[in-house]
Amino acid sequence: MSINEKQQKQGRAPFKPDVVRTFTVTEGDPTSLLAFAETKFPELKRTRLKQMFAHRQVKLNQSVMTQCNMDVTPGDTVSVNLTREFREFTHRRLKLVYEDEHILVVHKGYGLLSMAGDGPEKQETAYSILREYLKKEHPGNKLFIVHRLDRDTTGLMLFAKSQEAKETLQFNWNAMVLDRRYVCVTEGRPEPAEGTVRTRLMENSRHEVYSIPEDSDRGQLAVTRYTTLGTGRAGLSLVECQLDTGRKNQIRVHMKELGTPINGDRRYGGHASPIHRMALHARTLRFIHPITRKEMSFTTPVPSSFTRLTGRIDNRKA
Repeated sequence: MSINEKQQKQGRAPFKPDVVRTFTVTEGDPTSLLAFAETKFPELKRTRLKQMFAHRQVKLNQSVMTQCNMDVTPGDTVSVNLTREFREFTHRRLKLVYEDEHILVVHKGYGLLSMAGDGPEKQETAYSILREYLKKEHPGNKLFIVHRLDRDTTGLMLFAKSQEAKETLQFNWNAMVLDRRYVCVTEGRPEPAEGTVRTRLMENSRHEVYSIPEDSDRGQLAVTRYTTLGTGRAGLSLVECQLDTGRKNQIRVHMKELGTPINGDRRYGGHASPIHRMALHARTLRFIHPITRKEMSFTTPVPSSFTRLTGRIDNRKA
């Protein structure tokens, strides 16, 4: 039974999908958003187009536009929803950074699980929030998780919206993810200040991850490249970590291995933090789009709470 048949059986009106037309601004196109829209919809009167702006049916580069006198430049993308207003995603612990028909990139806040665990209780997760958002557009929409962040780690996450995108990313993860960088606040200054940690990681019965020597035939190889950006008050340092591998708790274990655990990471040797969270943030995510094969790059600022922790440090590299 189709979705519309189920809705009719339940006495609800059939679902009407969005009809969205998307255009790219090129050289020679009008520089006004309204004038550009007029060239693409000559059958619509200017008053009708203005109504569509007022009803939040026009987007410029992923942002809903209500003012029709905005300027556009070559390379800009203009989308018009001919059915209804565009959905706008808002959530206090999750921010939508980028969306197309195949992928979603979000900024996950502190204390939010990436997806539900094995426990019986139902919790709000990044996955459940985004799945509900997509279902509002069309009940048949899908969402797939392709990697995770710890509950207490903030920053950039990538989701797939199609089976093809999911499988392409998962089967080619190491080749398609070009750069993953995190920043963290460590207790002490790593020695040396810049280097690479290579170990194999294993997990015990308490789900704690620990290191064993690289030449062991057990565990999974984990490689973290790190750079100390500066050390401030109370001996706290701001450190950037670049992942060559993406193992569970990898950065947390490797910072502990260096004798400089992450501030707030009580599980792996850190002390309670004045900012009441673990000071680890997924800052940069650069990858090959699984469908278009274009290079995508996203970067978020170093959290202001991290620089408050470390005080006045050399932020030129940050």
